[in-house]
Amino acid sequence: MYKVFINDCPIILTANKNFSTKFKKVIFNEKEIFNYVFDIYEDKLEGICIVCSDLIKCWSKFQTHFKVQKAAGGKVINLKNEILFIYRFNKWDLPKGKIEKGESAEEAAIREVEEECGIEGLIIQNKLPTTHHIFEYNNKFILKTTYWFLMKSTYKGALEPQAEEGIEIAKFMNKNGTEEALSATYENIKLLF
Repeated sequence: MYKVFINDCPIILTANKNFSTKFKKVIFNEKEIFNYVFDIYEDKLEGICIVCSDLIKCWSKFQTHFKVQKAAGGKVINLKNEILFIYRFNKWDLPKGKIEKGESAEEAAIREVEEECGIEGLIIQNKLPTTHHIFEYNNKFILKTTYWFLMKSTYKGALEPQAEEGIEIAKFMNKNGTEEALSATYENIKLLF
């Protein structure tokens, strides 16, 4: 199954005909992809579930309709078992950014977290689920695929949010803070918790 979010509304691609969802179910039709995207953008749909006979083939065809942008980021946990969040565009988020040419997803994730938060000494523990969302840029729809990694940090210095990226706050959150942040974050970020 793939979940692609547009403004926190999902397009779900699944091979399971019996998948339980509150969203309208349709059979995959490549010609309708942009109609679903536009309908979600125009608040005519809260989400949609697309049933595929061959999920891998459907996902490949789905991606061809968009410019695909690859990114990587981290869910960072410190020695106090707190989680690192950033605040930008009036939402709590996890640090992430574009994968540069010649860079692995792991290298990009570490670089982006370091740049966005002013942190050092990150160690990747394991891979987390990959997320997908669509956004509009220069009148084109971009499909952003983000590779996530669970990271550990022993860093004890001050965090420095990357202002030029619009980040207002970089902060480690305890359990209560994390719950508050998750109530004011994106749906795709919630998939990582």
